[in-house]
Amino acid sequence: MSLFRKLIDGTLAFLTIASFSGVIIIVTVQIISRFAPFSFIWTEELTRYLFLYGIAFGAPLALMRNEFINVDMILNRMSDNFRRYYEVVIYLTIILLSLIMVKEGYGFTLLGENQRSATMPFQMSVVHASLLIMAVFLVFYAVLKIIDLVKNKQDYSQNYGGD
Repeated sequence: MSLFRKLIDGTLAFLTIASFSGVIIIVTVQIISRFAPFSFIWTEELTRYLFLYGIAFGAPLALMRNEFINVDMILNRMSDNFRRYYEVVIYLTIILLSLIMVKEGYGFTLLGENQRSATMPFQMSVVHASLLIMAVFLVFYAVLKIIDLVKNKQDYSQNYGGD
């Protein structure tokens, strides 16, 4: 695995953990503020945005680690050669759909430039960019998965859940 790939994997993993940790911390603040004489109006909105980014950073990692849902009974009955072609088609479909998301996500991000968050001090393009980020990394990892499949680096002797 290249240094560049390790850097991307580590960065996405860190950002996923940071985003979901932020959700937990902000929700805790929100719960505590219910019993205080003051409330934090921004907590609900920030929680939503951190959750979006947690998914944007985590979904590509799930794709890379084969952690998306699948039907093992069917996959395990396929021959290794047929399964390899089947998975290449799946990853090509993911690339196609993700490229559409890149195009639409870019437009969606630009749409947010003229909108401000209701309670947070930033433009909505920051929030909208989560879709674009997720789509770009889904394309990246799907391409890597196809390369591994073509080079016969995918091992099907164990359960489907990991490389």
